Amino acid sequence: FVNPPYSEIKEWVVYGYEQAQKGRTIVMLIPSRTDGRWWHDYVMKAHEIRFIKGRLKFGGSKNSAPFPSAIVIFNGGLK
Repeated sequence: FVNPPYSEIKEWVVYGYEQAQKGRTIVMLIPSRTDGRWWHDYVMKAHEIRFIKGRLKFGGSKNSAPFPSAIVIFNGGLK
């Protein structure tokens, strides 16, 4: 499971995709930024994408995330 730093999201998504190509299963919690080229180039090749309803809120935080999120599963065991 990977919750990458959002400042480096593209690099982590590419890494996750590449690891899946080596047979590993990678599960990522990422911002749902469907307008990004990286989303279309890599996330859309995932075996499963689950969009989270509403905005995430961590711990006792008063504020939620300013963006929607998704769980992305690259299942390297499936071809």
